[in-house]
Formats: sequence, C-alpha cells, structure tokens
Amino acid sequence: QTTSSALKGAIQLGITHTVGSLSTKPERDVLMQDFYVVESIFFPSEGSNLTPAHHYNDFRFKTYAPVAFRYFRELFGIRPDDYLYSLCNEPLIELSNSGASGSLFYVSSDDEFIIKTVQHKEAEFLQKLLPGYYMNLNQNPRTLLPKFYGLYCVQAGGKNIRIVVMNNLLPRSVKMHLKYDLKGSTYKRRASQKEREKVFPTYKDLDFMQDIPDGLFLDSDMYNALCKTLQRDCLVLQSFKIMDYSLLVAIHNIDLAQREHAMADGTSQTDMRRPAAQKALYSTAMESIQGEARRGGTIETDDQMGGIPARNAKGERLLLYIGIIDVLQSYRFVKKLEHSWKALVHDGDTVSVHRPSFYAERFQRFMCNTAFKKIPLKPSPSKKSRAGTTVPRRS
Repeated sequence: QTTSSALKGAIQLGITHTVGSLSTKPERDVLMQDFYVVESIFFPSEGSNLTPAHHYNDFRFKTYAPVAFRYFRELFGIRPDDYLYSLCNEPLIELSNSGASGSLFYVSSDDEFIIKTVQHKEAEFLQKLLPGYYMNLNQNPRTLLPKFYGLYCVQAGGKNIRIVVMNNLLPRSVKMHLKYDLKGSTYKRRASQKEREKVFPTYKDLDFMQDIPDGLFLDSDMYNALCKTLQRDCLVLQSFKIMDYSLLVAIHNIDLAQREHAMADGTSQTDMRRPAAQKALYSTAMESIQGEARRGGTIETDDQMGGIPARNAKGERLLLYIGIIDVLQSYRFVKKLEHSWKALVHDGDTVSVHRPSFYAERFQRFMCNTAFKKIPLKPSPSKKSRAGTTVPRRS
C-alpha cells in the first residue's frame, strides 16, 4: 500500500542511481555470473554520501543483473542517457487499467517504456530466464516477446515491490478502437461484464471470433513475416516451458479515425500530426516482425506510426499493434493440476492451460488461420496514377 507518488519517486531515484553507477563500469562481454548479481543500495531520507536526500520514507533499491540488462538495452538501441531521460525526467503516469494480475502499470511520459509491478515468483522466474533470453535475443533481436529493459525492487516499510521495465506496445498518441487478448483457446474466453463496462475494454478469443469472424487481412509479405516471427517466438517460449501467454492485439482503424475527426469539426484536417517515433530499436509492432516485409518495398512505412498495416472484411484500413504478453507465468505444478482437473470436467483441448508444446501449437494455429489472413494482392489505384501504367503484381 505504499502511496503511488512515493513509489514513483523511489523508482526514479533508484534507476537514476543504478544507471549512473553503471556508466563507471567498463564495457565488457556478459558473463554467466552477471545474470545472478543483485546490487542493493540504501536511500535514507536525509541522504548519504552516495544518495541524495528525498522526502519519502527510507527505502532500499535493488537492481537485478545490472550488466546483463545494460547489454539488453544496448541491443535495443537504448542509450543510457535516453533511458534515464525517459524514465526519470518527468513524473511517471499511472495507467488505470490494470490487468487481471492486479499489477500496477506506469508509462514514461514520452510513451517509450512501461513499468509493471510483478509478483515475487514472476521476478524470480524472469531471473532464471535471463541466460536463455540473452541467447535468444543475440540470435534474433526482432521478436514479439516482451523486451525487458530492467528488473528492480523497492523495499520500504517491510514490503518488497518488484518492478520490470518493458517496451510499451500501445502508444497513447494513437487512438486504439479495439483491443483483444488472444490465447487461441475458446473455453471461457469472453470478456466479463465488468471488463465490458470499462472505457477501453480488453476483449478475448470468443469476442474476436464474433466481432471479426473473417479475421484481419494482411499483405502476404506481412502475413508471412508475422507468422514466421510467432513461430520462432513460440518455440522459444516452449523451450522455457512457458505457457498461458497471450497475443495482445490493438486495432487503430484509420478510416474510422478520419470519420471521427471529420465529425469533430466538419473538416478532416484536424490534428493529424505524426506522433513522435519510438526511440528504442525494434520496439514497434512493425519492426518486431521480420525485416523482410520492410525490404520488400511493397508497402510505404513512413506514416504507419509503428503499426502493422491491415484491413478488415469491410476493406477499412487498420494499423495493428501487437505483442506477446504474460510470459512470466511458468508452467509449474499449479498449472499442471489446474489442467488435469479441468480436462476431467471439460474437453481438455479447449482449456487454456495446457502442456507448453500443445499450447504453442494451438496458439500459432489460431493466430495464423483464424486471427490473421492473407489478402490476395491487387494493384492499388494510387500506384496506377503514379506509374501511369499498371504492372501486374506476382501473387
């Protein structure tokens, strides 16, 4: 129950200190023991020779695997001063819509980072994952898996509050019209009444199948890139015995947004300024799926605000913001138990808690057959007028 402002203040003081002290350490390769280091520093309210005075209660700040996370940030192109500036220069913004997990979420004022409180078990699990996560990112920095930039713990008043810093999937500057949490399971996968009453509800698989029965259509290069990335990511999650993760899909409807603007003031030339691009590398949905779609050059990417261009069955233009979330729920004994009794009562295959390999397979099948589909390509009218002649495009 630490007050929110005290928690935000402690996080900012702690991160400023830990990133600052890291800059004095020489750059070097990450070693196995780096994943297990925990640095701890005490912040008395009157200040000390290492820490500034502050007007919160005394607290202790712990940084997990500082050298390893420094490497991850570097891999994602985040410079230490940018990281500090984003997180510590302006007050953090608390997001009201906390997930089912009961976690608190904060977003940095420039929209770059999300800070999420995690349970002890999840923090422990993330620490265990780090060596494998490192190996995986080295081979493949383009991924829809969460990008973890730091793991910290604030100890105050006998309580431990663990937080993880991650990439922000949903920029606030882009209005999302719909949001889904998809697992590829149909058992009890419908948003609750309470969820539906929220301003910006998160719908689930059954809602998706009902609202968007034809799925979301992607250019074939995009579709292939997306499915290939999902396949790769699922393999990694499966190797860590992780399951129960979801694909978060948020949809910005360009055509609807233009109609909303036009209604707002009778002209469609309202504030259509481009939101600032995200600084971190590969942090947008578009960059997370393979670079192949980018190089194909069939799609102009300058005005997509990091979203993946798609269409719905009506042909409206959409931008999709996606990422795999909830990967820190490891498939432990509890889950096994939960699955075996649910399977006795129901048809085991539709239950969302499953063996990791089965889970991964079903997840991919749902995403690449039901949720996302290929559009058969036709030359677009804008290309015609530009080229004067149309070149039939190979399908």
